[in-house]
Amino acid sequence: MNMHRRSWIKSSTAISAGILSSILLPHNLTAVGRPSKKWDSKPGNSMRFGLVTYQWGKDWELDTLLENCQHTKVQGVELRTTHAHGVEPALNQDQRQEVKQKFSDAEIVLVGIGSNERYDNPDPTVVKQAIERTKQFIKLSHDVGGTGVKVKPDRFYDNIPHEKTIEQIGLALNELGSFGAGWGQQIRLEVHGQCAELPTIKAIMEIADHPNVAVCWNCNPQDLQGDGLEHNFNLVRDRFGATLHCREIDFPDYPNQKLMQLLVKSDYAGWIMLEQGTVPANPVTELARQNQLFYTLLQKTQKDFLRNRQRESRKKHLSRVTD
Repeated sequence: MNMHRRSWIKSSTAISAGILSSILLPHNLTAVGRPSKKWDSKPGNSMRFGLVTYQWGKDWELDTLLENCQHTKVQGVELRTTHAHGVEPALNQDQRQEVKQKFSDAEIVLVGIGSNERYDNPDPTVVKQAIERTKQFIKLSHDVGGTGVKVKPDRFYDNIPHEKTIEQIGLALNELGSFGAGWGQQIRLEVHGQCAELPTIKAIMEIADHPNVAVCWNCNPQDLQGDGLEHNFNLVRDRFGATLHCREIDFPDYPNQKLMQLLVKSDYAGWIMLEQGTVPANPVTELARQNQLFYTLLQKTQKDFLRNRQRESRKKHLSRVTD
C-alpha cells in the first residue's frame, strides 16, 4: 500500500467512524421497545430480525408492507429496488419525505435500499454507469431515512483474469464507500453470484479497504465449501456491516444454528434480514412465525453460550487452585 493510499484511508476512517458506529446498530429501538439492561448484557443482543422485500414482500405496496411488518412484529425492512413499494430514485423530494414519515409513523426501521448494481463488467462505460446509478440509490436511501445500500460483485468473464475483475470491483466499491460516507450511507456488498465463494469476497474486500464498505453475508451454499462454515465466516467477519441476509430460520439446507452460534460468539450487532426466494401460501403468517423462530433461536444460543463460558471459567479456576 503506498503512502498516498494510507493517507486517504486515514482521513476516510475519520469521516466514517461516526457513521459506522451508528448504522451497525438497529435504529429506533425506543419505538420498538428497548431491551432491559439484563438483556443488553448478553452477546448478540443488538441483533434484530428484518425483511428484505425479495421475494415475500415484492408485491406489497408501501402501506401494506408497513402494516404487515407491524402485524408480524418485524422491526426493519430493506427495500429491494423494482418492487411494489415504489421507493425508487425517480421520487421527488416531497415523495421521499413522505416515505420517511410513513416509516417513522409506523415505527418500522428502513434499514436501507437493496440495489441490483454490480461492477464486474469488462466494459468501463458499463461500470461507470453502475457506479453513477448506485450514487443515486445512496442519495435516495439518505433522503428516505435508510442507512445503507446493498450492491453485488456478481460474476467473472471469459478471457478476463479473475484478479483483474476482483480489483475492478474493489476499486469501484472504494469510490462508492467514500461517496456514501458523505451521505451517511454504508455500502453493503452482498455475497452473491460467481463471486460468492468467501475467499473471493475476502480478496475483493482487501482491495475495497474503505471503512465504509462492508460485507453482507448471504447464507449461500458456498459458505459450506472448502474448510467449512466457521472458516469462511471468519475470513470476512471483521468486515461485516449492518445487514446479514438469511433464509428461513428452519430452512433444512443451511446450518442456521451454527451460524447463530458464530454470530453470538462474535457479538454481532446488526440486522438479520429474511431473504427467501420461495414464497409461502401465506407470507404474513409465515413471516410472523419466522420472527418468533429467530428470537427463540437467539435466546437459546445465548443461554448455551453463557453456560459454556461459565463452565470454561470454572475449569480455569479449578486448574489454578490445583496448581
